[in-house]
Amino acid sequence: MKKFMYPLIALLVIAADQITKYLVRANMQPGERIPLIGDWLSLYYVRNTGTAFSMFEGNRYVTILLTSVLIIVCLAVIITEARAGRTPVPVLLTLVAAGGISNLADRFMLGYVTDMISCGSFAVFNVADIAVTCGCILTMLALLLFYREEEA
Repeated sequence: MKKFMYPLIALLVIAADQITKYLVRANMQPGERIPLIGDWLSLYYVRNTGTAFSMFEGNRYVTILLTSVLIIVCLAVIITEARAGRTPVPVLLTLVAAGGISNLADRFMLGYVTDMISCGSFAVFNVADIAVTCGCILTMLALLLFYREEEA
């Protein structure tokens, strides 16, 4: 994969996340809910001062530290794996890093992360959270499937 693709993927994730967050902040009040598909899917504006599932809520420095460490580790693996010519993991970890960067930007600029997607009684999340979650799950699958074959 061409090296310019990693920053492009990251830029697309960050732009999509920041645009959706801006639109929610500009058009909704915190706590406001707009049903999209009954009670199953709705826009629900939440200011999250914690990490995933609101862990470490209200402890801005811990969330900034944890997110920064995640981003640094992802970037180190992306660089190492990309130089080795491996494709799936660097691309997938680019999703993780980009989501982390976008949420970290919120923490620095606003003091909280804007969440807005609500599925039933599940946690409220945003586009960056989707990128992080999908990137992590698919990275684990790639490690199990692709890298296992390389060892054999």
